[in-house]
Amino acid sequence: MVVTTTGFTAIAKAVGKAEGMTGLRVAEYPGAVGVHPEALVEKNVENVLFDRIVSELTQPRAGESREGLGSVRRASDIVFEGDFDEVNEYFKAQSWSDELPIVPPTLARVEAFLKHTTRRPDEQIAVLPQANLSAVPLNIAANAVMAGCRPEHMPVLIAAVEAIADNAYNLANIGSTWGVLPFLLVNGPDAKRLGIENGAQLVNKGANPALGRALGLIIKNIAGYQFSRNYMGTFGYPMNFVVAENEAECPWEPYHVEHGFDRNDNTVTACGTVTWGWPPAIYGTEEKSAADSALEHLAIEVTKKPCLARLVERGENGFRNMITFLIAPPVAKALAAAGYTKQHIRDYVYEHARVPYRELEFLIEYGHSEAFKIPDMVERGLLTKEYLVKPDDMVRVLPSPDVINIVVCGDPDRNRVMVLWGGYVSPVTRKIDLRA
Repeated sequence: MVVTTTGFTAIAKAVGKAEGMTGLRVAEYPGAVGVHPEALVEKNVENVLFDRIVSELTQPRAGESREGLGSVRRASDIVFEGDFDEVNEYFKAQSWSDELPIVPPTLARVEAFLKHTTRRPDEQIAVLPQANLSAVPLNIAANAVMAGCRPEHMPVLIAAVEAIADNAYNLANIGSTWGVLPFLLVNGPDAKRLGIENGAQLVNKGANPALGRALGLIIKNIAGYQFSRNYMGTFGYPMNFVVAENEAECPWEPYHVEHGFDRNDNTVTACGTVTWGWPPAIYGTEEKSAADSALEHLAIEVTKKPCLARLVERGENGFRNMITFLIAPPVAKALAAAGYTKQHIRDYVYEHARVPYRELEFLIEYGHSEAFKIPDMVERGLLTKEYLVKPDDMVRVLPSPDVINIVVCGDPDRNRVMVLWGGYVSPVTRKIDLRA
C-alpha cells in the first residue's frame, strides 16, 4: 500500500502499474498537506488517513482490478474509419490528441514515413516508461503524421525516441507537478535540408513546431503520460519544442562535437526544461565589455530561474539537473572574442552564481518537500561543508560546472540569452540515421 495526498492517487496507481503492481492499494491524505497547519495535519491523519490505511491493509476486495491486462493493441491495427472531423472527434475522445486538430494517420501517410527508415515497421526501437509500451516505426510514424511532420523527419524522431528511452534521461519521472517539458536539440549538416530552423523565432518556424508536437504526442501516446493522471504540471505545459544549433555562427565547437560526435554527424539531443521566460539583453560599455556583462547576466539568471533547493544538491544521491544556455550568435561571438571558451563560461557561472546563505536556507526549508535545513543536507552528503557559513555569506547554487549546456541559436542580429533549467532530466544525444 502507498500513502498519497489528494491529486497524487492517479499517478501512484499509474506508477504502480508501470512497475508491475496492478491494483495498487492507496490511502489518500485529504488536501494539500504542504500548506496545512500542524493541527490540521494531525486531525486529518487521526480522523481520516489512519482509517483509510487500516481499511486498505485489512479489507478484501471483490474482484481486484485487472485494468489493462489482456487488452493488447498492435501498432498496425486500424483503430477507426471516418472523415476528417469524425477522426478528430474520436481521437480526442480517446485522449490521443493534444486537444488540437490532428492530421489523420492513414495507412498511406504512415507508409510514406516508413520509407525513410531502414528499420522494420514492427521493430522495437525502445520501451517507453511509464506505460512501458513498445515504440516501433509504425506508431512513431502515426504520431508524426498526426503532428504534421514531413516523411523525411522520421529518422529524427526515431533517434529522439532512442534518446528519451535512455535511463540517463529519466523519462520515467517527468510527471512531476513542476511541469517538466521535454524538448529536442538538433545538430549536423542536414538540419537545414530537413527544414529545422536555428535563427530568429526558431521554435515557431520551419519544421520545428511539428517535430516538437510529434515529441509531445509520442510522450503522450507511447510513453503514456496523460494530463491529470500521471502528467501533473500544476499549471499545465506549453507545446514541446525543437531548436537547432546555428553551427555556422557558433564561434566554438558545436554541441554534438563537444560531446564526442563527428562534425558531419547528424544528432538529436533529448533535453528538458521547467522554465521559459524573459531573455536578458546584453550590452557593453567602456567600463564593462559585452562579454563580461553576458557572464554576469548568466550567473544572475541561474540564481533566479531554477528551484535552488533542488539545483544545489550534490553527490551521487543528488538531484538530476540540466541547465541550458541558449546564446544568440552576437553574444557568443563577443564572448569568444574576449577569449572565453565554453568551459570558461561554465567555470565562471559555477563560481559566481551565488545567493546569501539565509536566502538558500529559506528556499530549502520552505521550498523543499522534505523541509531540510542546510546543516541537514551537509550531514546527508547533499552539500559540502563550505555551506556551513554565516547568514549573510554568499554560497554557490550550482552543484558542478558540468550541468551547464551551451547552445548557439536564435536571432543572429540580437543580443539575447536564455537560461533553461531541466530539473529531473539529464541530456542524452543519439545519432540520426539518414541512410534511407
